[in-house]
Amino acid sequence: MGESGRMTAVWFAISVSILVLGWEAICRLLAIPPFILPPPSAVALTLWELRDLLFGHHLWTTLREVMLGLTASILFGMTLALAMNFWRPVERIVYPYIVISQTIPIIALSPIFILWFGYSLSGKIAITVLFTFFPIVVGAYDGLRTADREMIDLLRTMGANRWQIFYKLQIPSALPSFFSGLKVAATYSVAGATIGEWLGASEGLGYFGRRASGNFQAPALFASVLLLSAIGILLFRLTASVERRVLQKSRKIKQTKQG
Repeated sequence: MGESGRMTAVWFAISVSILVLGWEAICRLLAIPPFILPPPSAVALTLWELRDLLFGHHLWTTLREVMLGLTASILFGMTLALAMNFWRPVERIVYPYIVISQTIPIIALSPIFILWFGYSLSGKIAITVLFTFFPIVVGAYDGLRTADREMIDLLRTMGANRWQIFYKLQIPSALPSFFSGLKVAATYSVAGATIGEWLGASEGLGYFGRRASGNFQAPALFASVLLLSAIGILLFRLTASVERRVLQKSRKIKQTKQG
């Protein structure tokens, strides 16, 4: 982590500390009922008291749904992006439907996916894919299409075939756009898994939070939300770290070839 990254982390820690202290002070000074807005200390206490249930069971259930759904979405999105890149009829037929799919509220489509795939793990994965495939496929496809046309023409005059152009030019050009879409999808995946659990589940942080809300257990509800947020942040940071390493390696390879 560079100096800029360390300063960002320091300022983030300071802002979080101010937020937590202010939240705690407001709850105590205004005597806000805990079932409306619990103080951070009550949320932390609940996390500790329910640590075995939350961390040992519900957290891993949701994390499994998120990772399987995101992995399936990457495979599906990349396959679709590659098909649209190599075969123009596929792009003309499929791309409009990809856009149309985003004009329908995803929350309205989720019950349909549950109806099709059931209340099992496959249903949660399907809803997670529904939430995440769009930024992945659009990011990958747009990235592949943004390759420099003059460079493509130059490689063709040098005898490069379509696969060589794809490997040497289009993939490196597509990486920034692909990772931008993947970072968005990583955060959306948590929402997809959570909604899948809301619609029907017997385990997971979404299920736990829904039950806590129905029983007016606000500290437990906030604890589940905190863990869901932590999953999203960690996935985003992990994706950003992979992006940084891949782009650095890509630049080094490019510089080596130019040298």
